[in-house]
Amino acid sequence: MSTKKEIDLNKVVVFTGAGISVESGLKTYNEETGHWHDTPVRKVATKAALNRNPEVVIDFWNERKKEMIEAKPNAAHIAIAELEKYFDVTVITTNVDNLHEKAGSTNVIHIHGDVSYARSQVDLTEQVYIGDNLLSPSMRCLNGERLRPDVVMYDEFPYHLDEASDAMRTAARVLVIGSSLSVKPACNIPKKARGRADKIIVAHNVLKKPFGYRLIRENASTAVPRIVERWLKLSGKLD
Repeated sequence: MSTKKEIDLNKVVVFTGAGISVESGLKTYNEETGHWHDTPVRKVATKAALNRNPEVVIDFWNERKKEMIEAKPNAAHIAIAELEKYFDVTVITTNVDNLHEKAGSTNVIHIHGDVSYARSQVDLTEQVYIGDNLLSPSMRCLNGERLRPDVVMYDEFPYHLDEASDAMRTAARVLVIGSSLSVKPACNIPKKARGRADKIIVAHNVLKKPFGYRLIRENASTAVPRIVERWLKLSGKLD
């Protein structure tokens, strides 16, 4: 019989979506004002598109990667990284940028991929670090298979869901930032948080607020540093 893991009073889990990176100059992917308004999902973010026109898909994500390389972490990213000085922090992100890492976070779970990497088109467990280099249709992994962007397509299953859910279940403090919580199955991860955890959402648009969360409708760069400071004071880690 499985037993629930105990809450770790020193554990903080931060779950972030595209909204946290907006203040760093990156567009979201929503269909009204984001990338999917300009470019249909079916053309650049499905397995069928990747098989049919790999060059088009790779070009699209290379353009996004150029934007991500130029982007700088904002105050929210930096405040989250600062938490690591005082707490055991896990960042779970649906973003494929590496702004959390740029800010200094060291334990980041990318459930939708990471453009610093590429993956084999045949075996998705084969991950290759490419850093800031752009992907080319001619690039191959060591076993000769073609590489594709390390981005979870809309008809694919996210990575590391069990690891992310386990982290959420043990957290004493949970902060959800910049996510509408509308894309399944990722939107179910914050629901794994325990009832007695301190749970906060910072977002302007949330499809449905999970039970037990407090919603703050502010920009992340304003609200997150304030929340971090409050947590540090309440825990006695900051005078």
